[in-house]
Amino acid sequence: MILAFYVARRFLRSFLMVAGVFLLILFLIDMIEMIRRFSDRDIGVTGAARLAALNIADSFYSILPLITVLSAIAMFLNLARSSEMVAIRASGRSALRVIGAPVVAALMLGALAVGLINPLVAATGQSYDEAVAQIDRQGQQTVSVGDSAVWLRQAMQTDGEDSGQIVIRARRASPDAITLYGASFLVFGEDSGPIRRIEAREAHLGTGEWELTDVSDFPLDQPNPQAAVTRSDTMRLASDLTAQGIRDGFGRPESVPVWQLPAFIAGLERAGFSAARHSVWFQMELARPFLMAAMVIIAAAFTMQHVRGRNTGGAVLMAFAAGIGLFFLRNLAQILGDNGQITPSMAAWTPPLVGALLALALILKREDG
Repeated sequence: MILAFYVARRFLRSFLMVAGVFLLILFLIDMIEMIRRFSDRDIGVTGAARLAALNIADSFYSILPLITVLSAIAMFLNLARSSEMVAIRASGRSALRVIGAPVVAALMLGALAVGLINPLVAATGQSYDEAVAQIDRQGQQTVSVGDSAVWLRQAMQTDGEDSGQIVIRARRASPDAITLYGASFLVFGEDSGPIRRIEAREAHLGTGEWELTDVSDFPLDQPNPQAAVTRSDTMRLASDLTAQGIRDGFGRPESVPVWQLPAFIAGLERAGFSAARHSVWFQMELARPFLMAAMVIIAAAFTMQHVRGRNTGGAVLMAFAAGIGLFFLRNLAQILGDNGQITPSMAAWTPPLVGALLALALILKREDG
């Protein structure tokens, strides 16, 4: 037990050092990028540092598996160079018992990352998007999903120029976000309150316009809008929305805290939208601790042997290459899951399982006895 705690402590120390180096590098890169991107907005060094600090959490969180494999490589190399690994193996400890402590530590770090860092990433990502939108003075199109409705907002266009806002509410939408059912369009004047309400049984989004079916038009600037209503079979209403823009308006799955993802997925499905991306991401988050544990096993498979008489540089390169391969395999599986070609569970759990089993097979092949 004492030896297990010692090895786990060495792994955690290595992880903190590697993570600190990457945090500093990512911060400097992001800060330079913000200064370049907003050079004409005069945000200054302080503003660039603030934006970089908000954006760095997402970048750091996405490369946690690579940081894990580098930390494990550094730990096993240090143990091998100091001959501690030789002493541990000479005491009768098998390779599986040696890697057990860092694997458990990686599982705990992964669980901590999912439980605490994931909501932090979602919060800082939202703050970053709001700060960038405020600087760019954009973001008139918004989309949200309520308990029983879909809400959208777009600019009201007259002769190609913005002349107000339109808030759209629909009972549900088609999965491709092109058709709204039970849609209500509330038109706001540029410098006034609501001036018009349009009810439609269906609203189909074409190129630059909504095509409304079974329409009731209520002029809210009249004393009795109900008496002044006009009805028509069809109506066209200019729009700057696109189907892709509506789908993107829900934001990336990463922008939703993992604790809120099940309810968010249920809301998307009730509204008629596809929740495949969010379902895959949810499963990916659940599998993240096991992916980090698989990275430790991969590092051990190549670097836990004694360094004397071995090509240490080649072993490190192979371990890191295997870790990168698993990382890209995970990303490929995520893309396949997003496209519906494999199930979310398969996309999330297959890469760490395959990586861990192959690394364990290599460790057992090299094990004496």
